[in-house]
Amino acid sequence: MPKAFQKIYTKLVQITKATVSLRANDVGYDEMALVNGRPAQVVKMIGDVVTLQIFPGTEGIPTDAEVVFLGYPPKLKVTELLAGRFFNAYGDPIDGGAPIEGKEVEIGGPSVNPVRRKQPSELIATGIAGIDLNNTLVTGQKIPFFADPDQPYNEVLAQVALRADADKIILGGMGISNDDYISFKNTFTDAGALDKIICFVNTTEDPPVERLLIPDMACTAAEYFAVEHKQKVLVLLTDMTLYADALAIVSNKMDQIPSKDSMPGSLYSDLAKIYEKAAQFPDGGSITIIAVTTLNEGDITHAIPDNTGYITEGQLFLRRDPDIGKTIVDPFRSLSRLKQLVIGKKTREDHPVVMNTLIRLYADAANAKMKRENGFDLTPYDERCLKFSSEYSTRLLAIDVNIKIDEMLDTGWELMGKYFDKTEVGIKEALSNKYWKARTS
Repeated sequence: MPKAFQKIYTKLVQITKATVSLRANDVGYDEMALVNGRPAQVVKMIGDVVTLQIFPGTEGIPTDAEVVFLGYPPKLKVTELLAGRFFNAYGDPIDGGAPIEGKEVEIGGPSVNPVRRKQPSELIATGIAGIDLNNTLVTGQKIPFFADPDQPYNEVLAQVALRADADKIILGGMGISNDDYISFKNTFTDAGALDKIICFVNTTEDPPVERLLIPDMACTAAEYFAVEHKQKVLVLLTDMTLYADALAIVSNKMDQIPSKDSMPGSLYSDLAKIYEKAAQFPDGGSITIIAVTTLNEGDITHAIPDNTGYITEGQLFLRRDPDIGKTIVDPFRSLSRLKQLVIGKKTREDHPVVMNTLIRLYADAANAKMKRENGFDLTPYDERCLKFSSEYSTRLLAIDVNIKIDEMLDTGWELMGKYFDKTEVGIKEALSNKYWKARTS
């Protein structure tokens, strides 16, 4: 918008640490502005009183600051040239490369109309057995990683990005450390995978409020490649807890009454507008979302994971297994609600029964551990379960395992044949005859 037509004001009526308010007319919700040269966005309007969140913060802004309304919401320039690049929260390159030229698209638009969605039916493999074998994902799914802050969840996301069967991987990093940012960049570069990866990054040194732009930037890029180019797109977001904390910063400074755990009352809808961008499109292309939500001392009832669980289609839990000294995808607390759409259909016929049998035997091992810890004698079956559990965790649940699904199933048959007989595993004779003898001979 030419400056002659821009709305310019110079009188603020309120300033907080994250927002400013002023009287203005003909302003749109979500409209971008510059306050003393700092990027800002309209987040509240009551009559002619307009409140803007200042992304870099309000420190040093005077009451007579110049406010210039730009007449449009945040935008991203979309083009195939986004691939292989790293951007900040405003979509500007931070990798030293040339500026991006492309079609400007408003970010944060509405979710895909349900009538334009197709029931997910395509497998999206990650190479991680704890996911592909036990919690298989499908294109168009939305699912979080729940993890304690000390878990290597960013390393897991980087590995998913490298291994996933997808045309484009879009990473949205919110409040990540510079070390994690450099690690992501080096990992993707060293693997030669930059041609299909796009990153939007807000680090711990950037203003926290800027994190609010990252998911919308990532999802807008995802929609471009999924809709315009019919590609299979995987969006990886980390960390949604820090995104929610940024929401709380703004809402608290606007004197909104906080809801549970000091989170804004709009938390559910704020999260849903992001997760609901996941979709399988009828004419090809899909958006799948995997997002990290860190837990506060493992509290699954906190407002952030609690609301997330209502919106998403399952969850993946990371935990450290002290018996093998590695991080695993917990088979008891993880769940993919859509896996039944693909296991045994897009994967081998024995997938469902192998998955269920291995987890049942793993549960028997957990009972044996409890007996041992409480001083009870263990049966020979208990002893075999414990040995099976250790090898199962090492070879199939650990996040550093990178094998194809058929090899996961073959490994499962091998472990069953190594520690148990057919009567103990209880698998139908037709399947055990076909795979048991072939895989354990």
